[in-house]
Amino acid sequence: MSRRVLIAGNWKMNKTPQETETFIKTLVPSLPADLEAEILVIPPYTNLDRAGQLLSGTDVSLGAQDLYFERAGAFTGAVSGDMLVACRCGYVLIGHSERRHVFGDGDDTLSRKLNAALDAGLHPILCIGETLEQRNAGQMEAVVAAQLAAVVDGLKRAGDIGISYAYEPVWAIGTGETATPAQAQDASRFVRSWIREQLSASAAEAARILYGGSVKPDNAAELLSQPDIDGALIGGASLDPEAFLQILLASQPGG
Repeated sequence: MSRRVLIAGNWKMNKTPQETETFIKTLVPSLPADLEAEILVIPPYTNLDRAGQLLSGTDVSLGAQDLYFERAGAFTGAVSGDMLVACRCGYVLIGHSERRHVFGDGDDTLSRKLNAALDAGLHPILCIGETLEQRNAGQMEAVVAAQLAAVVDGLKRAGDIGISYAYEPVWAIGTGETATPAQAQDASRFVRSWIREQLSASAAEAARILYGGSVKPDNAAELLSQPDIDGALIGGASLDPEAFLQILLASQPGG
């Protein structure tokens, strides 16, 4: 089965609506007509409505960085899946390491968020990965397996489609450190083997597994050439349309 490469730019807490408009108007005209990868931009909440309008009718998809698990109510500061869909989002991140480690999202919260995303018709990108201490202790597989197991009911509910996974070692996010291609492939292979054993062979074959962690134009091609890596979740380099474009071009066959 051929899995379409997904190149996603997570802007985190960066860019105003006007800067978002400038970015999109710079990136979209520069995209080659034969680009095979799927492109996804993930701005902050405040930029989603304008981005959704600007990206309508283009080949670029829109995603959100998080959502709350309730659909409506007295939840000051929260944003629901239905609100994201209204802004033309098709994707949402679940469990990014900053949500886990900075904001304290735990297993139960992430399980509820995953199900809320599915309820809203969004495509979740489940983020998983270990800290430096856990890697040094040889615990990568145990940590990743536990993170997957915590949301397994939602993964089973989604079936063979509707979920992507982003392996993002915490020690490589925003640090300038990058997992070697061999390390990234080893972790991605483990994720696919877990899906095969716990869900099904067809779900494992269909799953898109992205690598996230200081992906840049100069390392993207080697990372994306690994057999179990189907794309990238890009942080800092996605803020610059030229750098983001170079990563997109690196995803092309022979890139």
